Amino acid sequence: MSVVALKVRPALMGDQRRLSDLLFTEEHVHRHLDWRPPLSWLGGPHFWVMEEGRRLLAAMACPQDPPGIAWVRIFVFAAPLVASEAWSPLWQAAHTDVAEAGGALVAAIAVKTWFQAVLEQAGFHKHQSIVLLEWEPRAVEHRPLPEGLHLRPMQREDLAAVAEVDADAFDPLWTNSIRVLEQAFSQAASAVVAELSGRLVGYQVSTGNAFGNHLGRLAVRRDAQRRGVGEALLRDLMLGMRRQGAWRLTVNTQDDNDASLRLYMRMGFVRTGESYPVYLHEIGKARSPA
Repeated sequence: MSVVALKVRPALMGDQRRLSDLLFTEEHVHRHLDWRPPLSWLGGPHFWVMEEGRRLLAAMACPQDPPGIAWVRIFVFAAPLVASEAWSPLWQAAHTDVAEAGGALVAAIAVKTWFQAVLEQAGFHKHQSIVLLEWEPRAVEHRPLPEGLHLRPMQREDLAAVAEVDADAFDPLWTNSIRVLEQAFSQAASAVVAELSGRLVGYQVSTGNAFGNHLGRLAVRRDAQRRGVGEALLRDLMLGMRRQGAWRLTVNTQDDNDASLRLYMRMGFVRTGESYPVYLHEIGKARSPA
């Protein structure tokens, strides 16, 4: 397809209906695995569209959240464009935009093989993979909590402390901002915090579906790890599922997160065989003209 007549510009709130049509009708759609709906990023920076006349043909969003980390939240294009025709002009605009904003680490999870090829051709490098594990409820042994540990339902006023736990427990690439955690809390089927001697040191947030539950996040402060906090949160979730008659629990984690993998497998999870590569590309700060 000739790209001469195509125009790339920042996305506007008025594009919402046409973007929704693209996201829900086109074959080539990348949506980041996230609690936030993809179009909730509309109106913010680093969101671009490509149009021909009044027809919207493609879009890309890579907003920074938290600052310095820009996940590719959306990439979608319509026929007759091919992936390279859609990606190259949008990525050029996004690259320039991110560089002028001070630079960022751009990341993407390639769920679809066609998107993996796009990222590799654009110079992204594979960093690690996300693996899926599954637990089918069986007899779960109730055990006393470690001394000084208390579990209770998460409250909205806990979110600031929960965000601190998240930032301490994970590398910046995987840290959730408080805005994302607010979304997670509002969608949670189960949200529990762990307090050790009165200090909030861990939490879990899970969503529910027709098949069971998905453990969206399990985090424990580094100085409270190896003290049974993560296992207690996980066991509490499993016991709650058994009481409610839920029969399936899934979780995603990084393939190089040995501590998480050991915990999940010790608690009866098994790998499903599904694995999705994570790609990174560093964009530096734009240089000022000489």
